Amino acid sequence: MEVSFGEEIQSLQLGAGHTFHGEGILAITKGLLQSGVSYVGGYQGAPVSHLLDVMVQAKPYLDRLGVHVEACSNEASAAAMLGASIHYPIRGAVTWKSIVGTNVAADALSNLASPGVTGGVLIVVGEDYGEGASVIQERTHAYALKSGMLLLDPRPDLAQMVHMVEHGFRLSEASNMPAIMELRIRACHVRGSFEAKDNVAPAISTQRLMQEPAGFDYMRLAHPPVTFRHEKLKGEQRIPAARRYIAEHGLNELFDGEHKDLGLIVQGGLYNTLIRALQQFGLADAFGQSRIPLLVLNVTSPLVPEQLERFCDDKRAVLLLEEGQPEYIEQELATLLRRAGIATPLHGKDLLPSAGEYTAEVMAQGLAGFVERYLADDTNALASARAWLQGNAQRRADVAKALGTPLPARPPGMCIGCPERPVFSALKLAQQDVGPVHVAGDIGCHALATFEPFSFGHSILGYGMSLASRAGVSPLMRRRVLSVMGDGGFWHNGLLTGVQSALFNGDDAVLLIFKNGYTSATGTQDIISTPADEAKEQAENKAQSLAHVNQTIETTLKGLGVKWLRTVHTYEVDTVRATLTEAFTTDFQGLKVIVAEGECQLERQRRIKPWIAGLLKRGERVVRVKYGVDEDVCNGDHACIRLSGCPTLTLKDNPDPLKVDPVATVIDGCVGCGLCGANAHAATLCPSFYRAEVVQNPRWHERLLDALRAPFVRMLQA
Repeated sequence: MEVSFGEEIQSLQLGAGHTFHGEGILAITKGLLQSGVSYVGGYQGAPVSHLLDVMVQAKPYLDRLGVHVEACSNEASAAAMLGASIHYPIRGAVTWKSIVGTNVAADALSNLASPGVTGGVLIVVGEDYGEGASVIQERTHAYALKSGMLLLDPRPDLAQMVHMVEHGFRLSEASNMPAIMELRIRACHVRGSFEAKDNVAPAISTQRLMQEPAGFDYMRLAHPPVTFRHEKLKGEQRIPAARRYIAEHGLNELFDGEHKDLGLIVQGGLYNTLIRALQQFGLADAFGQSRIPLLVLNVTSPLVPEQLERFCDDKRAVLLLEEGQPEYIEQELATLLRRAGIATPLHGKDLLPSAGEYTAEVMAQGLAGFVERYLADDTNALASARAWLQGNAQRRADVAKALGTPLPARPPGMCIGCPERPVFSALKLAQQDVGPVHVAGDIGCHALATFEPFSFGHSILGYGMSLASRAGVSPLMRRRVLSVMGDGGFWHNGLLTGVQSALFNGDDAVLLIFKNGYTSATGTQDIISTPADEAKEQAENKAQSLAHVNQTIETTLKGLGVKWLRTVHTYEVDTVRATLTEAFTTDFQGLKVIVAEGECQLERQRRIKPWIAGLLKRGERVVRVKYGVDEDVCNGDHACIRLSGCPTLTLKDNPDPLKVDPVATVIDGCVGCGLCGANAHAATLCPSFYRAEVVQNPRWHERLLDALRAPFVRMLQA
C-alpha cells in the first residue's frame, strides 16, 4: 500500500522504561504484542484499519518475534483463523469493521464460540455506530449475547485500553470464551500515552513451531451431538468463570462521588463524553472527577449481577447511559434488579434517545432531566442544567434565524478525478438510448453514485453482493439489470456469491466491475489484483496508469467460464457508453461482464507527485494538463455539471453584464483527468471546454515562441 506507517512501527518496538505516545488503535496494536499474541489477521476497514495496516507493514519486525500476520480476503476468513486457538494454547487476534464485518464472520464465530477456546482470542471491532458511521445502524452486542462471547468496551484512555487488551486474553482463557473488543471512532483516534512494556515473543510461533498436532477430541468440534453440551457449558461454567474474573480483577471501574444516593452506569467507551457532559452542569471537574458515583462497564457482556446490585441497592435513582438500540444492558439490568428485589428507579432510554450517537450534547440533554428530577437540592447543578437547556435552545433558535432556511445537504462525493465518475456519466448517456435500468449497487466508492447528480442504485445488500441481489429482479424485468461492484468487493464476496451463481444458473445478467487496483473505500489497501511493486516503479517513471498491468480479474473470469467479457478504460466515456449499450441490447444470453479499469486517483496522485517533484528539482521539463471553460462560449445550461458531478467543475458569476445565468468554471483542484471534455464530446454538449498544457521548466524554443506570441495575445485580449 502507498501509505507508510514507519513512525508507528518504530513506536511498536518500545519496551519497558519508555513512554508510548499515539492514537488509541495503535495502543491496542502495541497491547497485542505485549500480550504475546501468536497470530493476527483481519479485513481492512475504518475505523480500525490502522491495526492491520501497521501489522502488515511491520512484518519484518513481527517475523523476528514469531508473530504471523494474515491479510484476509474477508471477515469470514479472518474469523476462521481463530480456530487455531480452539485446540492450542496460542493467542490470536483479528480485526474488522463494525457490524457489517461481524455479519460476514457470523458463521465462523458461532462455530468458534460453541466449543470455546483454549488460547485467548480477541476480536477488535470498529464499532462506528451513530452519526459517524458509514454502515447500517446495528450493534455488535447482539452477537456477544446470542453466541456466548465476551464483549469489552474499554474506557478511552490509552493505559486502560492496553490494560483491557492484556486482560482480554486472560479473561478469554479463564472462561474459554472468545472476546470481542468494540472500539468507537473516538476511541480509535483518541490521543494519549502510557508506560510501555516489553513485547512478548509467543511460546508457540513461527520461530517456535509445534512438533505434533493435538490429539483428536470430539468435544472440540462444533458438531452435534456435542453442541448440546456446549450450550450447557456456556451457562454452567464459562459465563460464571468470566464473571469471577471480571470481579476479582476489577475490570469494571467504580468512581465515587459526593452524591452517593445517585448513580450513573456507563459503557466504558462513552466515559470521556459523559465527563464532558457532566462538566456542563458543574458535576465533574477538568480532571474527570465526577460528583455523582460512576460504574464504568469496561466489560458489557457478561454483566456481573452482584456488582450491579451493590451499586444500585442504596441509591435513590440510577441512570444507565447505553448507546444504540435495542437497550440490551438496560433490559438485563432491570431484570437483575427485579429478581434481587431492589426497587431503585432505573432510567435509561426514557431520558435518552433510543438510537443515534451519544454525543456530549445528547448526553447533556438526558442528564438535565435526571438533574431536574433528583438534584433539586443542588442549586448550582439545577441552575446549570436549566441554563444549559435554555442556552442550547436559544443557540439553535439563533442559528435557525441567522440561516433563514436549513443548510443544504452536503452528501459525500467521489474524489476529484475519480475513475468511477466517468462510468456513471456514461451510464446516464446509455440510458438515453436503452431506457431506465435497474441498478443493483454495492458497498464501496461507487456507492457514492447514489447521490446526485447520478442517483443510481436500487439496493445495497452487502459487500460484493450486487450480482447476487439482482437474481430475484432480473428474471422478472423486461430490460436487463445492471450490477455494480468494485474489485475489492469482487474478491471479498462477489466472485462466489455472484459470478459463480449467475454462471451456474445461466442467468442473463450484466455485471460492471470497477478495477481501480485497490480496496479504495477502506483506505486503498492492496488486493490480489493490485499491480506489483515493480510495475508501480515503472509506471512512476512514465507517469502511467497501473490498472492495465494486472489481469488477475480477467483471467479468473475466463477460467470460471465467462464468455462475454469487455475491458474498457473508464475515462473514455463514449467507449464506455457504447459498451454498456451493447451489454443491454446484445442477443447473447448469459452473464456479460464489463471491467472498467482506471487507477484510484488518490493512489495515482501519491505515486506521481514525488516523481514530478523530482523532475522539477532537477530542472527538467514537466507538462501538467488542465481543463477550463471558455466563459464567452458557455451558455449557462450546466448540463456538463449535471452529467459529471466533479467538485472542480462549478459555477461563477457571468462576466457579461447582460447575462444573469452563471457560467461553468474549472477551479484549481483539477487533476486533468479529462472527464469534462470527454463528457462534452460524448454527450455533444456545447464546445466551451478547452484543454491547456501548463509547462514548467520549458525548453528554450518554447520560451522564444511564448515571447513572440505574447504581444499578439494581449492585442487580441484588448
